[in-house]
Amino acid sequence: MRRFLVASVAAGVVVSGSAIAAAVLLSALVAGLVTDPGSRSPAHWWPVLAGLAAVWGLRAGATWLQARLSQREASAAIADLAGQVLEAVTARDPRRVAADRDAATTVVLDGLDGLRPYFTAYLPALLQAAILTPAALAVMAWYDWSAAAIVLVALPLIPIFMVLIGLATRDRSAAALAAMTTLRARMLDLIAGIPTLRALGRADGPTERVAELGAAHRRSAMATLRIAFLSTLVLELLATLGVALVAVSVGLRLVYGHVELLPGLTALLLAPDVFWPLRRVGVEFHAAADGKTAADAAFALIDDDTRHAPAGGAARVAAAGAPIRLTGLWVDGRDGPAPAGLSGTIEPGRLTVLTGPNGAGKSTTLQVLAGLIAPDAGTVTVAGVPVGELELRAWWAQLAWLPQRPVLVPGTVTENLELFGPLNDPDAACAAADFDAVLGELPRGAATLLGRGGVGLSLGQRQRLGLARALGSPAPVLLLDEPTAHLDVAAEARVLAALVRRARAGDTVLVVGHRHSVLEHADTVIEVDHVRV
Repeated sequence: MRRFLVASVAAGVVVSGSAIAAAVLLSALVAGLVTDPGSRSPAHWWPVLAGLAAVWGLRAGATWLQARLSQREASAAIADLAGQVLEAVTARDPRRVAADRDAATTVVLDGLDGLRPYFTAYLPALLQAAILTPAALAVMAWYDWSAAAIVLVALPLIPIFMVLIGLATRDRSAAALAAMTTLRARMLDLIAGIPTLRALGRADGPTERVAELGAAHRRSAMATLRIAFLSTLVLELLATLGVALVAVSVGLRLVYGHVELLPGLTALLLAPDVFWPLRRVGVEFHAAADGKTAADAAFALIDDDTRHAPAGGAARVAAAGAPIRLTGLWVDGRDGPAPAGLSGTIEPGRLTVLTGPNGAGKSTTLQVLAGLIAPDAGTVTVAGVPVGELELRAWWAQLAWLPQRPVLVPGTVTENLELFGPLNDPDAACAAADFDAVLGELPRGAATLLGRGGVGLSLGQRQRLGLARALGSPAPVLLLDEPTAHLDVAAEARVLAALVRRARAGDTVLVVGHRHSVLEHADTVIEVDHVRV
């Protein structure tokens, strides 16, 4: 960013110098042709013409370089800021990720694109106003004090109106971003529900609602555009009146012989260069306002992460094969604490099943064990070390976690199986998860391409893929959330037998389950309110 600003300032100095030099040379050329008819031969004015061509070419080159640097810096800044937002939001407590998802989605997908006008138009215009306006005014004062005095009176009106308009635009931009966030969230909810509505024969139901959301977005955009157009009209009117006052003053004084042609013409040609940068700042401010608002929202999401990030990173590494103890585990949820005072011990070499009613906090317990959620009360320790004090990346390397919806990314089946690292025995893992039969049905086997979220596989097939990935993982700790929920009896028996083998081999295996068949294979059953062995 510093290099970009230095380069932009340098380019702005060149542009400003070229503009002033061009005005002076052009004034000298015109004044000479008018006042000295004997010097109208092209050879006499060739040096001036060459100088004009040179400064115009220099100005064009500096403007092009500034635009190129601005585009490059805009792309880099947008990509970097979007990456920071995604990293900050996805690293949070999962309970907060859902709350911040819509805001982060709007900022990353739509809002930050508004930063491009900020870098490519507004910032160069601001630098130009800081350099060209005072420089042109100083040169104008050197040639014609009267014209400079008129400009000094009219010029402050533009910043005053810019501040007033900017305050209104800032509030409008914030409201537009909030409206966009709400509209996007509702639109995504509608789109997500279309498959269900289509299955029920009601796919045309959301049509009216989609039209209403589109109309609301259109009204929000038009309200912003109205402010932009009206403010631009005000700024253009002020700048035009300022230049007109200078022109009238110079013209009258030329008529009465109170000023010579060269200084008067120079002042007249410099007047637009005095007003133009400030006018451009006001115009470009509206294009950059939305991006600036989105950037503020992005920084708020990033800074918010520093205040709410879960505790951890104390560089303590848990030893593999150590017992995990839950003591009075308490996590506040949307509908009350879940779990509430959960205690128990998860020992290596034993298959432990966590059971209880829906909403009791079983999945939340797995997230606490993984270090993704900090408990509100109680402790979870591994070999006597609280999970919050572990070096989380080292702890995650020892975990194989299967949530209720396995994580699947666009790519081949093999890439999804090895998403978290190579498997010990892929064939054996696929057989244990009954995924080998699925591979035999796919058109290209393990090379079959899957879409986002596992599109191309049924719900049960996705579950089998996630199971194969967990069962084949070399990690010594397995956390499985309802691993047999979508399996038939035969497949469930194979999976449970594989889990028992992993436990007998000395691994720590924790399974969330309700079925009687799962409980039958358990060495230890932990309920939400007490421990039963």
